Amino acid sequence: MDNISSLDFNLLKVMNALLDERNVTRAARTLSLTQPAVSIMLGRLREQFKDPLFIRAPHGVVPTDRALSLAEPIKKILSDIHMLMQPPQFNPVDLEMTFNIAANDNDMLVTGVPFVMALKQQAPHVNVAFLSYHQLDVQLMLERGELDVLLTSPENISDFLYQRVLYQERYVCVMRKDHPLVSLGKISLENFCAYEHVLVSHHGGQFCGVTDEALKQLGLSRKVALSVTSFLLLPCVLEKSDFIAVAPERVVKNFKNIILIDPPIEVKGYTKIMAWHERNHKDPRQQWLRQVMWQNGGN
Repeated sequence: MDNISSLDFNLLKVMNALLDERNVTRAARTLSLTQPAVSIMLGRLREQFKDPLFIRAPHGVVPTDRALSLAEPIKKILSDIHMLMQPPQFNPVDLEMTFNIAANDNDMLVTGVPFVMALKQQAPHVNVAFLSYHQLDVQLMLERGELDVLLTSPENISDFLYQRVLYQERYVCVMRKDHPLVSLGKISLENFCAYEHVLVSHHGGQFCGVTDEALKQLGLSRKVALSVTSFLLLPCVLEKSDFIAVAPERVVKNFKNIILIDPPIEVKGYTKIMAWHERNHKDPRQQWLRQVMWQNGGN
């Protein structure tokens, strides 16, 4: 054979099957091909190697010395090609890289903390960077591979991204443990609207949210007296005042000196997902990352 560029690697698979089976019919069955197709490819092999390769015999074919000499090299080539096509393997213990995750502050608290603790147990040399996505072009960063995972809601992502649900969240009413409303056991709509509220606006400056939309459906409104940019500020504000707030349960359930009560109206909750780009979809490291996040940062 003078020119390797003219060799079809499928011919090597046929050659390998014939060496194993010593029978054209059985080789064809092994390769899920027809017998005529294998015979044609054997003809091409003979042309390529300028040798009969296989001689007809009563119960099949017998390889020539040239064919036998090719057996081991062909098996190695096919094995190398198979290994080449396999996804890269890795051990989390040996992994050294930084994962970039876009999230807001409550995602970092609810999902980020348990996720990172579990991640570091499995991969002690890995670093994690949480980025606030409000100032980021997350779509472009995902496309470029500058961002590994985005934590958000389904309505905020493009159709081209993959997604997986982490959890379903509901809203609760929160206040300090010795708030005047606590002794009542249950909050009435009247009291709910009478007390001043704190609202969390991630972008800042907003005084209307999902709670206000729910009240509007009933022809009611509340007094939002304070707007802050982070749920993490709520304990400081609520502990020192008669303010009340409506917040995601997972975010506030571990706050100290704060009590959670069901609001007197149905406030629509939300779905939290992780989203990622096609370029990372089949990367074993990224698959492992997402599995750890799903197991430890949701549900």
